[in-house]
Amino acid sequence: MICVSVSAVQAESIQRDIVFLLDSSDEMQNDFRAMLGFVERMVEKLNVDEDKDRVSVVQYSREPNVEFSLNTFQTKQSLAGNVGVLRHKGGRPRNTGAALQFVKDNVYTASSGSRRQQGVPQILVLFTGGRSSDDIRNAIEGLKQMGVMVFVVGAKNADTLEIQSMPQEASHAFFAADSSDLPDIEEQILSAIKTSETLVVTKASKDVVFLLDGSDDSQRRFPDIKDFVQGVVVDLNVSANRDRVAVVQYSNTAETSFNLRRYSTEDDVLDAVRGLRHKGGYPHNIGAALQYVRDYIFTSDSGSRLHEGVPQILILLSGGRSEDDIRTPVRMLKEMGVISIAIGTTDADTLELQTISHEPNYAFSINDYEELPTAKQDLPAENHIAFVSTSFVFVADSKKQDVVFLIDGSYDSRNGFEEIRGFIGKIVESLNLDENRDRVAVVQYNRDATANFYLNSYSSKNDVLNSIGTMRHKFGRPLNIGKALDFVRDSVFAASVGGRRAESVPQYLYLFSGGRSGDDVRGPAQSLKENGIKTFSIGTKNADTLEMQTISFTPAHYFHVTNFNNLQSIHPSVEATLRGVKETTEFPTVIGKNRDIVFLIDGSDDVRSSFSAVREFVERMVDSFDLNQGKDKVAVVQYSNNAELSFNLNTYNTRDDVLKHVASLQPKGGRPQNIGAALQFVKDKVLVSNAGGRRHEGAKQILVMLAGGRSRDSPRGPARMLKAAGVVTFAIGSRMANSAEMQVISSDPNYAYSVPDFVNLSRIQQSLMSQLTQMGVEEETKEGRDIVFLLDGSDNTRNGFSAIQDFLYKVIERLDIGPNKDRTAVIQFSNEALANFFLSSFMRKEDVLTAVRRLSHKGGRPVKMGAALKYVKEKVFTAASGSRNTANVPQILVVLNSGASSDSVDLPVASLKESGVRILTIGTKNSDHKEMEKMSHAPSYTLSVAEMSLNLPSERKPPGKDVVFLLDGSDGTRRGFQAMRDFVQKAVEKLSVDDNKDRVSVVQYSRDPAVQFYLNTYTTKGDILDTVRGLRHKGGSPLKTGEALQYLRDNVFTASAGSRRLEGVPQVLILLSGGRSYDSVDAPATALKQMGVLMFAVGTRGSDLGELQKISHDSRNAITVPEFTDLAGVQEQLQSSSNSVLFAKVLNCLSCCLFSVDTGKKDVVFLLDGSDGTRNGFPAMRDFVERVVGKLNVGPNDDRVSVVQYSRDPEVNFYLNTYTTKEDIVDSVRGLNHRGGIPLNTGAALRYVRDNVFTNSSGSRRLQGVPQMLILLNGGKSSDNVDTPASALRQQGIFVIGIGTRNSDRSELQKISHEPRYALSVPEFTDLPGVQEQLSTAVVVDDVVFLLDGSDGTRNGFPAMRDFVERVVGKLNVGPNDDRVSVVQYSRDPEVNFYLNTYTTKEDIVDSVRGLNHRGGIPLNTGAALRYVRDNVFTNSSGSRRLQGVPQMLILLNGGKSSDNVDTPASALRQQGIFVIGIGTRNSDRSELQKISHEPRYALSVPEFTDLPGVQEQLSTVLSTVKAVPPSRKPPGKDVVFLLDGSDGTRRGFQAMRDFVQKAVEKLSVDDNKDRVSVVQYSRDPAVQFYLNTYTTKGDILDTVRGLRHKGGSPLKTGEALQYLRDNVFTASAGSRRLEGVPQVLILLSGGRSYDSVDAPATALKQMGVLMFAVGTRGSDLGELQKISHDSRNAITVPEFTDLAGVQEQLQSSVEAVVVDVTPETPTETGMLTSAPPCWLERLPDLFHPVVGKLNVGPNDDRVSVVQYSRDPEVNFYLNTYTTKEDIVDSVRGLNHRGGIPLNTGAALRYVRDNVFTNSSGSRRLQGVPQMLILLNGGKSSDNVDTPASALRQQGIFVIGIGTRNSDRSELQKISHEPRYALSVPEFTDLPGVQEQLSTVLSTVRVRGTPMTPTVTGKKVTDFYTPMSL
Repeated sequence: MICVSVSAVQAESIQRDIVFLLDSSDEMQNDFRAMLGFVERMVEKLNVDEDKDRVSVVQYSREPNVEFSLNTFQTKQSLAGNVGVLRHKGGRPRNTGAALQFVKDNVYTASSGSRRQQGVPQILVLFTGGRSSDDIRNAIEGLKQMGVMVFVVGAKNADTLEIQSMPQEASHAFFAADSSDLPDIEEQILSAIKTSETLVVTKASKDVVFLLDGSDDSQRRFPDIKDFVQGVVVDLNVSANRDRVAVVQYSNTAETSFNLRRYSTEDDVLDAVRGLRHKGGYPHNIGAALQYVRDYIFTSDSGSRLHEGVPQILILLSGGRSEDDIRTPVRMLKEMGVISIAIGTTDADTLELQTISHEPNYAFSINDYEELPTAKQDLPAENHIAFVSTSFVFVADSKKQDVVFLIDGSYDSRNGFEEIRGFIGKIVESLNLDENRDRVAVVQYNRDATANFYLNSYSSKNDVLNSIGTMRHKFGRPLNIGKALDFVRDSVFAASVGGRRAESVPQYLYLFSGGRSGDDVRGPAQSLKENGIKTFSIGTKNADTLEMQTISFTPAHYFHVTNFNNLQSIHPSVEATLRGVKETTEFPTVIGKNRDIVFLIDGSDDVRSSFSAVREFVERMVDSFDLNQGKDKVAVVQYSNNAELSFNLNTYNTRDDVLKHVASLQPKGGRPQNIGAALQFVKDKVLVSNAGGRRHEGAKQILVMLAGGRSRDSPRGPARMLKAAGVVTFAIGSRMANSAEMQVISSDPNYAYSVPDFVNLSRIQQSLMSQLTQMGVEEETKEGRDIVFLLDGSDNTRNGFSAIQDFLYKVIERLDIGPNKDRTAVIQFSNEALANFFLSSFMRKEDVLTAVRRLSHKGGRPVKMGAALKYVKEKVFTAASGSRNTANVPQILVVLNSGASSDSVDLPVASLKESGVRILTIGTKNSDHKEMEKMSHAPSYTLSVAEMSLNLPSERKPPGKDVVFLLDGSDGTRRGFQAMRDFVQKAVEKLSVDDNKDRVSVVQYSRDPAVQFYLNTYTTKGDILDTVRGLRHKGGSPLKTGEALQYLRDNVFTASAGSRRLEGVPQVLILLSGGRSYDSVDAPATALKQMGVLMFAVGTRGSDLGELQKISHDSRNAITVPEFTDLAGVQEQLQSSSNSVLFAKVLNCLSCCLFSVDTGKKDVVFLLDGSDGTRNGFPAMRDFVERVVGKLNVGPNDDRVSVVQYSRDPEVNFYLNTYTTKEDIVDSVRGLNHRGGIPLNTGAALRYVRDNVFTNSSGSRRLQGVPQMLILLNGGKSSDNVDTPASALRQQGIFVIGIGTRNSDRSELQKISHEPRYALSVPEFTDLPGVQEQLSTAVVVDDVVFLLDGSDGTRNGFPAMRDFVERVVGKLNVGPNDDRVSVVQYSRDPEVNFYLNTYTTKEDIVDSVRGLNHRGGIPLNTGAALRYVRDNVFTNSSGSRRLQGVPQMLILLNGGKSSDNVDTPASALRQQGIFVIGIGTRNSDRSELQKISHEPRYALSVPEFTDLPGVQEQLSTVLSTVKAVPPSRKPPGKDVVFLLDGSDGTRRGFQAMRDFVQKAVEKLSVDDNKDRVSVVQYSRDPAVQFYLNTYTTKGDILDTVRGLRHKGGSPLKTGEALQYLRDNVFTASAGSRRLEGVPQVLILLSGGRSYDSVDAPATALKQMGVLMFAVGTRGSDLGELQKISHDSRNAITVPEFTDLAGVQEQLQSSVEAVVVDVTPETPTETGMLTSAPPCWLERLPDLFHPVVGKLNVGPNDDRVSVVQYSRDPEVNFYLNTYTTKEDIVDSVRGLNHRGGIPLNTGAALRYVRDNVFTNSSGSRRLQGVPQMLILLNGGKSSDNVDTPASALRQQGIFVIGIGTRNSDRSELQKISHEPRYALSVPEFTDLPGVQEQLSTVLSTVRVRGTPMTPTVTGKKVTDFYTPMSL
């Protein structure tokens, strides 16, 4: 081994640049002298000189200040003298981040004396006394990247985590409790500087290789590249014995320009570089180039002096991302000791450059090669490459190794800890321990990892053994193996603690695990492998085999022991690996010919008389076994009331020994026979590896059980477990035995034997021998296949991964898994490949399926399929991983892929094919099909599905297809409609309708769609053809294809409309379109594709081909014809496409089932809380489950049951497909043991059952439409969040019932349950039998609106609806001051039958209801109807008394799914406090009804409307249980919230803040219930001291304020606190009366700058109308306070909080002034929007002048804007354009008519909202100034106005609509604030007639004001918006 060493002379010339950065904030004033003393003593020990050590000192607080630079003083004396006289700077806050950045940018520079570029070590010593007020992360990262070594000394209030985060190593962070600690810290820092010094050996030799980008991309800049190389060479000392240089160019291949031996003078090298010719070529194969320099340049033949210890340096220039894999060559170069520097342009991959580089900070980025001179300056040391550390060792010594033992220190291993210690001691005994030979470290782990000692802690064997002998068990939980692996990689195998990876010393990790990991192990395990660390794992029976194999270097590096007491049995194998002997843990290549045979003999009193016959029977059987060759092994167990081992499988190795023992057997005696316990004993104690069991070696395990009587306990559970473990059981019973029991116990009914008595055993001996002979000894020698599944585990497949899993499960279920049959492996890939298990991992199908069931999605991006294929070739199809390629076993690779690969697949595919691997590819629509075909063995091996989340390809043929024709029925296709009809007829003629294979639907559309008939309307071809012939052209415009597609998705491709999509029947859509769509088709087309609908689009010359291609499933399926009369020419083409091209590929592949819906069954999962808190109640839970199961109809095709227990982690007791009989389930439930454990993670358990239990592979039949139910029994609050998992279950259609005890969190249970009413409660689990639903309390309802579905679909049920309304009204107390009633019918549009104020007596209402006629019409627009009742019925003018606090109720009777969206209108009703009850029929959409209803439980259901009387009682209960509290009619006062900064920085000022609050409260009117008060403290997070509704007296508030304690904490997150107030304090539930119009006031007292952004939360509060006042100190950021405040003038600062008294009066006055300013007379901002014709513009001033004349125009008063619109809007002037009335009137008089069509009123409304009613355009909405829009409109809008009108309303903009006879009145009413504000004139020339009406409205609005948004008096703004049309 050769090492680079440093001579004494060189040591003398050590140089360092040291900067001391001192915290001189106010807080450190008293400690300043101690800091200076620290610096002086450090300086005294340095060798200060211009050419040796240089020192700089910088002080900082708010800003940094350089006391002197590195080049200021050149002697120790002058330096020390100047340090001593430094004065404390002072100031606040402490901005450490800014100071670090300053030092980086201004001190570590050449001009300030830094010698960084000469390679002199740069050192920073930071002294800080508290947490930084700003972010340090970027600055500290920048310093590290520069190579600055950071030491941090923390004092006083320094934040431990912050100071530890700054240095490169945790050991470089120190904390000084007081000044007495400083001398010791000085010594440690000086020692660290000396020992870890990266010395510059300026005269050392080096070999430098330039690897230059010679690809086509770099040709233009190749001269720049050559200049760069020359510049570096000039700085070298080139000669044969000093520096040597080589140059290599690369593109697709690498080529040597000259090697290290070629030139020995600088001139020769420079001449050669100048003469370089550009290589050319494409692409960039950097991996191959790196391999090339390793193999051909860094060699002795080429002049490399690697073996002489000369540093080897590689400088790579890259202009693009590598097309091949770089990882292996990079690792090999690093193992050789080559130090790589990578320089890349913007096209290069930064991560790739960092991977290649020796360290990430040796990777540099430039824009282009012309910037290379800049990169030269940034290279890491003197002369740009003379930076090589003397600590690098370049020659590997194979006679040494680094061995780390990672020991399970959790509770799981406490009983085996002594054995682990002894085992490690034995291994250590065999090592050659020495500092330069073997090194050992030991680490223990549970939740966290702790090193007992490091690799460099001990250098003698005795010391290591002594330390191991005194080790104590760590104890704790959980077991986080992933975290522990990361720890050993980063902190134990590190060079700083003795790791020698850089010297190529082999590194081994031995992991001991007694359980399953609580975190993910895959990433850490992969990282260890990439670092070259060989991991061996040793696990007990509780460890997870798959997890252990994943962690291990290969699966063969995993050792299994039953428990740690058996460690000695694997000692030889482990020791052999360390000695370099071939590991003995490889899976046997010939398995399955060995047998482990156990005889389980009834030794009870019942068989005493015939025991000799049993003995002889066993002897005869054994005599035929092959025991002497070791193929067969035998054990004998006797049982009666318990089991007793006679001898084990490994007790005897010869037949004679076994026979001798059998001959001596005597009956055990005892009774009764407990066969169940005996079977369990055999499984747990006999058929295991430490007892000689060879299951893991593939031996066939056989149990021969003899029973002389019936079992007293149940054998079902143990028998099932034996079967699951692959044990073949033969059961032999005498006449006293139970034959049914024998059948249950035996593996197969044919393996159950019966004899009259045991003396007759000889009768069955021959038959049994025959069975045994076939079992194992002559195992089937079928060759089998090696099948590897390569799964796309990228982010793209996250949603579809469960479908991939199910597909995999089904395929593997059909394979014949076995050691000599089929073997499988599963690999996932994204940016890298990860093995889930190898071909050698599992030899039994059960194990493989379990592993598949437990697969978790890998995640990551991009998709690198090329790298994954290479990984499969190199790591999976190998003998070490279980491949039998050399034995000519077929090798098959199945690739599931969802997108194009980001790297090239060509080379790895070629390599796989050369090796004889057959590749089958399955892709989605996003896959690159050319790439897939390139990979596949043949074109027929390329398959496709729509999405991974859909059913993957099926090998069964579906019954037919569902075909929907969507016909353009707009005005433009009138002439071609006959041809379209003929086309449909011909297509239908060729379908198989009559035999119920194919189904057909036809839909016409123009502006809106109309269904001609559904998929389930007709069942014969004749009926369909008759209807098609009679189709009439629909007509209408514009053409809205997007809306039609969405309609099909929501209303036609549904089960209720006859679609069989969920049964797997192909869905086909054929669109005939004659024009371009007026709306967007993107989203609806994508939605249909995601549903798996295959779409074909046929258009004419008027169509948009691009649009048709977007719609089509494949762009090739978009066809155009000149006219529809030419359709016949494409009929055949389309027919063949739909029949063969798309269907054949998707439907004829590997495996999947087509399902039919059957609701007569259900899948029920019980999720039981098995935590420590439910131990006493667990028997009751068990009984409850048993009783429920007792009522189910259990069977494989009926009900299925699963039970899961959970605490910290979930554990499946049995799956949905484990048992198929009620008896088995009940037996298993009775045998359940309480699991125990803490904490209770209900969220994780819910997620687990969703992903692992409600799946196909676990027996769930969700995809077949079988109802899924989860019953949760829970005894406490969850430690993790349940919201997302509960929502995910709900979305998946799983019905959840939650049952809790008094310790459960009721609100949590309600969140989890399907609806809150399904959250049930009992005091204790022992009360479960009496569980019943709790009912709510009663209340009164006053304004009731019935919204009745009057569409075509409810014609038959309408009389029943009418009767229902009549009966409900009969129970009301109708009167003008009592209950009021309204009835509205709707279908396409709503229609009021009567308003709330139409009738005042019950009789009138009942008469009117009886006279109701059914309205009719389609489609059903429930959303529009809800919006209509909100805007037109629940209003003052219609009789609603909402504003007076009268409860509002809407009862919806609905008979179908809505054609429009109900979400927004339903939410708007809810926000307005309207209580909605939804009643639907079987045709209704239940989820839609639940969305609409006040809560899901208020969505009631009946089969038909004639069944409405059945919910009458239920409705009455709801009516009587809904409690509504009417709001006060007059805002009584104000709600005041104080938000106090309780962070560490305000500790001293907190008393003053408390006094301030007290004084403010003193002046409020709390006792008379006017004012309310809340106080919240915050720092890192907010904490409510009390809410607005906590106290009702001033005394209580003052008492609580006086008792407030300072919260403490950091950092200060004001933004988060403001958001918290918005969401949790300014809410009705917390006592806020905002919705009642009570002013909301927030007073913030803040002592510092916020760590997070305040912008969004502050804006949100302002939009809610909260008046905010911010008070800060000198440490606060004034700009931030102004942003928060309602008005910037309301931001006040004081020097300290003790000065608050001085601003108390000022603040009080401001608050009162602003609150009082909520007056009737408010300013307005008015916009006019007009589409009037030219003639009207002449009359505009006539209308406008009187309107404006009544305004008080001015910058701080009323403001006006005018906008014209037609197709697009155009602003004539903004709200802030003019400030005088005269200017506005002049501008209006000069308006010119704009013209244009069509009229897009919706777009115009949206435009004014987004562009005119904004701050920048002069709107003062956020200041509370009323906003008004006056719309003048002359026609119906071509676009939709609903959403924009609603948006204006939500923003508080008051809209008045004025229209003519050509306007659409209902549209104007929708747009206007209320219907009564929609005014009308015959023509615009009649506008003066509405002048008076308009003025009245304006004055009403201005007087009315807006109680929810307090405003500033005296300002009004008017915005006129005028539409334009031709």
